[in-house]
Amino acid sequence: MEVKEGLWPASPSAQYYNSSVLSVSIMGVMETEVPITINHARAMLLLKDVFLPINPRFSSIMVMDGKGEKQWKRVEVKLEEHVNVPIFPTGLSPTSYDEYLEDYISRISMEHFSQNKPLWEIHLVKYPTSNAAGTIIFKLHHALGDGYSLMGALLSCLQRADNPSVPLTFPSRQHTLSKSNRESSCRRVPKLFSLIFNSVSDFGFCFLKSTLVEDDRTPIRSGIEGVEHRPIMISKMIFSLDTIKHIKAKLGVTINDVITGIIFLGTRLYMQEINYKSSKSHSTALVLLNTRIMSGAYKSIEEMLEPKSKVPWGNRFSFLHVPMPKFKDHKSANPLEFVWAANKIIKKKKSSLGVYLTSKLLDIVKKLKGPEAAAKLIHGTIRKSSLSISNVIGPLEQVSLDNHPIKGLYYVVFGIPQNLVISMVSYMESLTVSAVIEKGFLDPQKFKSCVENAFEIILKAADEIPV
Repeated sequence: MEVKEGLWPASPSAQYYNSSVLSVSIMGVMETEVPITINHARAMLLLKDVFLPINPRFSSIMVMDGKGEKQWKRVEVKLEEHVNVPIFPTGLSPTSYDEYLEDYISRISMEHFSQNKPLWEIHLVKYPTSNAAGTIIFKLHHALGDGYSLMGALLSCLQRADNPSVPLTFPSRQHTLSKSNRESSCRRVPKLFSLIFNSVSDFGFCFLKSTLVEDDRTPIRSGIEGVEHRPIMISKMIFSLDTIKHIKAKLGVTINDVITGIIFLGTRLYMQEINYKSSKSHSTALVLLNTRIMSGAYKSIEEMLEPKSKVPWGNRFSFLHVPMPKFKDHKSANPLEFVWAANKIIKKKKSSLGVYLTSKLLDIVKKLKGPEAAAKLIHGTIRKSSLSISNVIGPLEQVSLDNHPIKGLYYVVFGIPQNLVISMVSYMESLTVSAVIEKGFLDPQKFKSCVENAFEIILKAADEIPV
């Protein structure tokens, strides 16, 4: 990325997610195995020498030019304004500190970034909870980049706990190889018509969901304006990656299909427990799709910032509108249908040009009416759906930050006009699913119980499939 005279254009996505309509942030949470001993001076040194050099955006603010377009402007960073060390009462039990940490996260999630300084901050919570000896929180504005970019940035600050000199490794991405190019024209013509039909229908559905049609009001969707400004709670679930891979192999689908199916089933179970009729409601999930040309693991920051990088830094994702499967009338309905339905719908939408056409629509709206109008369209798209699902891949090995081994790692997204936002990250041998829910609207323990129950139901059903 070339920066001239400390000023360069902000991408359209960066402008959308840092507008008067939308202000979306990502919070990366690292749970340490040992008490946090990083003092003020050490924190300043790490941020100056390790974090700030990652990307010039970390040393920049957004400013408006004369045409109403936002630009990144390099500024002098006052690091002390970005480091927070909360003070809680001393001598409490770990379960008591769980509540303090929960309230603290809820409070900082509602605090908007000042536009007069770079859009990030770090919080060092030096109190033991039931999950960790300490907690390190990175809060970053979505304008800085998406989950892939920011996870890559955080990983560049970390090292392998067992051997810092050895690079981190990540789960492999298995791609289905395309069939022979000698495919007959008789098969290509139907595929072309299918592509056109799917693209038009997907784009039309997305446009209607952004403007006119909205999901039913249910126990997971209040439909009230301004839910993104309400207090939140986080419901966290941890699943075995090996078990998810086992289900994947039995069903012949992807890991994303399995976990999406589990979330769909768990969410429907929750809706049914709160209000039986809502289990058949019209509810749509926005599944975030990484639009980069992916290979194996994360690329280096230098590679991400190259002008023609295949895995560029920034916000490179799109929404897939995925209707949530409904319970059938008969009690003997196969729970695996939730996984197969997720597989079928997502595969169909990935093979259409709906995402591309929607992106072009945003470009047109931006050119004709400005970035605020495009941000309003995105806001409407999100608000009229019921939940969002995103995921990133984490390392297979345990990592360490400045000699603090990290036992748990997860991230959450907030500032989204929905009552339920789900994010997932793999780390070591586990997959952590984090649900950001509106405090007082959803029951976090009941929702967690329903999703974990869905996991067990789907695992049992998969095991009953003959080999």
